[in-house]
Amino acid sequence: MAGLIFLSAIVFLPALGALILLFFPASAETAIRRMTLGITLVVFLMTLRLVFPGDGPAGETLLERSIHDVRFVAGEPGYQHALAVPWIRSFNIEYFLGIDGISLPLVLLTSFLSLLAAAASWSVTKHVKAYSVLFLLLETGMLGVFLALDFFLFYVFWEVMLLPMYFLIGIWGGPRKEYAAIKFFLFTLVGSVLMLIALLMLYFASDVRKLPEQARRESLLSSEMIVKSLAPGEKPLHTFNLVALAKLGQMPDSPFNEPAWLGKSIAWWAFLLLLVGFLIKVPSVPVHTWLPDAHVEAPTPISMILAGVLLKMGGYGIIRICYPVCPQGAYELAWFVCGLGVVSMVYGALAAMAQQDFKRLVAYSSVSHMGYVVLGLGAWSLVPGIWDTQYWKMGMNGAMFQMIAHGISSAGMFFMVGVLYDRVHHRDLDQFGGIFGKMPAYTALAIVIFFAALGLPGLCGFIGEVLVIFAAFSYSRVLAIIGASVVILTAGYILWTVRRVYLGAEYRGPHADALTPLSVREFAVGATLAVAAVIFGVFPQTLFRYMAPSVNRTVDEMAQWMKAVSINVVDSSEEPAEKSRREPTEVLGNLSGKVLEAGSQQ
Repeated sequence: MAGLIFLSAIVFLPALGALILLFFPASAETAIRRMTLGITLVVFLMTLRLVFPGDGPAGETLLERSIHDVRFVAGEPGYQHALAVPWIRSFNIEYFLGIDGISLPLVLLTSFLSLLAAAASWSVTKHVKAYSVLFLLLETGMLGVFLALDFFLFYVFWEVMLLPMYFLIGIWGGPRKEYAAIKFFLFTLVGSVLMLIALLMLYFASDVRKLPEQARRESLLSSEMIVKSLAPGEKPLHTFNLVALAKLGQMPDSPFNEPAWLGKSIAWWAFLLLLVGFLIKVPSVPVHTWLPDAHVEAPTPISMILAGVLLKMGGYGIIRICYPVCPQGAYELAWFVCGLGVVSMVYGALAAMAQQDFKRLVAYSSVSHMGYVVLGLGAWSLVPGIWDTQYWKMGMNGAMFQMIAHGISSAGMFFMVGVLYDRVHHRDLDQFGGIFGKMPAYTALAIVIFFAALGLPGLCGFIGEVLVIFAAFSYSRVLAIIGASVVILTAGYILWTVRRVYLGAEYRGPHADALTPLSVREFAVGATLAVAAVIFGVFPQTLFRYMAPSVNRTVDEMAQWMKAVSINVVDSSEEPAEKSRREPTEVLGNLSGKVLEAGSQQ
């Protein structure tokens, strides 16, 4: 119970802070800013407590024992501090929070970037009170998405995040803020509708009673739900529990494999709907067009949050929901996922090279870098009969690492662009130049962060990209070669940008006298991001020791599902003499040959 209370405090403390800020007078802008920064600092320290060493004695008081008990144990693949409490009983909806190695890094990233964005928000001078309230509500929505293990609760937090971001862009954005905010809202709303349809499909197809009793208990269902499932009854016992849905989806005779439409199963359609909804958030081509407009018009702190955290929700949804709950659809559409990832990588890099607006260039670079995430998650390189999971594990771990690395580097790049924009009030690359001579400390930090995005060895962007390319090579050599070639395009636009902005003879734009050195606050934010990029680049095991066990467990579950489906298809359709004459690849090919045609048989 202590773990659930602690996770709930992490999620709702920003919302409580927003409520307190409502009683502040609007004129007390300095106090409001400091209160907002203080709340984000407390939340960050609370999330940091999850990974603090705590192997010593638990202490004597209840508070000391509770604080000791909330530590996240590295190396454990399962969920920790997970507890489900009945919420809306008529629909079996539970208040269910938990954390594992997949969600822990993203929770830390969210609290870390929220703290830095709050520090960067001193440049916001209009309606400071309303801005701070919406900012804290946004943080609650983001943290809730990464900690919710009930699909309905996940969806609620997903929607809670939408409205604050809409207003933060639409009120505090640039000249075309209304257009950018509406476009962001409509795209995200379309994804939410698709997710809602898939949610309802899976809910009404689920039945907890079909799970063995041990599997029900392993699903971390509330005691009330377990009692209901053990009681005799003819009606299906539906659930939104993501752990239970994953176990149902991975059964050889899963209820999600029932035909739905056009000869495809519920799992296939649910996966496709969820995938599109999450890819809008990633974003991937062709549903990426909201991102450049939102980034260009959003204020600098919101651009940091948008690139550093919100884009990661799409990748998190794919690895947390799409693959475990709908493995059949994921297997059959792996070629589609990998193809979109590679197309996004190439398109985003080429589009970035064509930009004249500094901020738009960074926005398109996010499309390219998040393509690595999609490719790494989709590179289903398991070969039936061999069952070698190491390369897909490599790809998924690389994708997760890339999400954290991109969160750091992209937030840093948008902050660096914002520092210049606050001084000279334009982003025209052709008018920049010679910034190094006027702002040497700023230039040094910017080059470290931009080189981290480039993927320079020793910085955070290198590890994830290399692992994803290695994994993709075992799936499709063609896709791997194309993906590796994107590094050249990335180096092209990054080095071109560094030369045009920071080097060169002199600055040619307006307000040259405003190019003053960084303030202490600006230097602290930029240096923190630069140091984080170096730490994760030099010591990647700092992240992998927490993340890899849970990621590897997800891949192992997919491998077990493939084996179970292979055996089930053979046992139900063939004579014993026929079983021995057929290869596992041929058996699983009855479900889909597309992955093997595009994949590791090359």
